Amino acid sequence: MSAPPIKVLVIDDEPPIRKLLRMGLSTQGYDILEATSGKTGLELLAQHPALIILDLGLPDIQGHELLRMIRTRNEGVPIVVLSSRDDEAGKVQALDLGADDYLTKPFGMDELLARMRTALRHQLQVHGERPVFRTGDLSVDLVRRIVKVGDREVKLSPKEYDLLRVLVQHAGKVLTHRFLLKELWDEMTDAQYLRVYVRQLRQKIENDPERPQIVLTETGIGYRLRTAD
Repeated sequence: MSAPPIKVLVIDDEPPIRKLLRMGLSTQGYDILEATSGKTGLELLAQHPALIILDLGLPDIQGHELLRMIRTRNEGVPIVVLSSRDDEAGKVQALDLGADDYLTKPFGMDELLARMRTALRHQLQVHGERPVFRTGDLSVDLVRRIVKVGDREVKLSPKEYDLLRVLVQHAGKVLTHRFLLKELWDEMTDAQYLRVYVRQLRQKIENDPERPQIVLTETGIGYRLRTAD
């Protein structure tokens, strides 16, 4: 089972645009949430999209005001703004309010996908993460969610990927069992769940799972992901 797709929230009241985005983004492996109004878009923030595509010309909330509201609720999520107006002042205002990029309708799908990838990479860099993490033979593309050992792509379950991502985010640091349980389940979950997933992850990314060189055990404390020497 592969890692879950990246969730994208599309806020746009034009059916043809939503259909275009649904078809174009789905074929690239994205999971699409759709909102036809600002109000619905704000409600769907609770599903924690990784990126938002926002139309400024919505029927219920003025576009720049909605952008401001989204930023108040979620400072970090990348936002790519769409507008039917080639308005320089509007673009500047949107970017000043926290948009990551701006496209004028009509737009090409390839260009939108490129802008999305750039926005996702920028978010990772802002948070001190590298878009592609490498240590030994292991590489983890945090944008495309591709994990490789050497030239071989490794298929991880959603929970295995979540575990690896947390380890990558804190590479080199000792992460306690309690911290990992809280990040992946909750603090009351039996630590045996964590041990099972660490063992499964090692089976897939370690050359010798019985003598791990990447996911290291800190006895009685937790785990640490080895960083490149």
